[in-house]
Amino acid sequence: MKLFLLDTNINIGYIRGSNYAKYVEKKFNLFDPDNISVISMVSVAEIKSLAYKFGWGKKKKGIMNDLLKAIPVVKINSEKIIDSYSEIDAYNNLKHPTKKNPAGTSVIKIPQNDIWIAATAQTLNATLISTDKHFEHLNKVFINFIYIDQSLKEEDAE
Repeated sequence: MKLFLLDTNINIGYIRGSNYAKYVEKKFNLFDPDNISVISMVSVAEIKSLAYKFGWGKKKKGIMNDLLKAIPVVKINSEKIIDSYSEIDAYNNLKHPTKKNPAGTSVIKIPQNDIWIAATAQTLNATLISTDKHFEHLNKVFINFIYIDQSLKEEDAE
């Protein structure tokens, strides 16, 4: 069994019916009974905020609500997630006490919401799937990360 944490942009892809979301579903069998896909409460907030910002209509909001009902939501109410956030933020700022960044690395800026998402993936030992490359430096250090190019199509998963 595999556990996947779907970043906000993957869920937005599902809501929009994008080709890359179809690729992700086929490639990783996200909704196969042998796998578990979850979403961070941070992503839920981001998605709902985007619905307001983009003026989504009733149909798209319905798709959003159906998706959010279908995927378990992980809440940030765990001391472990908070500790993971602190560790990842320290690492991004070259201040982690035991995990050293590669030589020549400068401070890595990623949005705070994405640090929460990465911390959730680390705590759950879930593979984070995202179209954001700014998680790559955390791969194999704190999380397992899969980058998804938005130009991918369902047939590319074969």
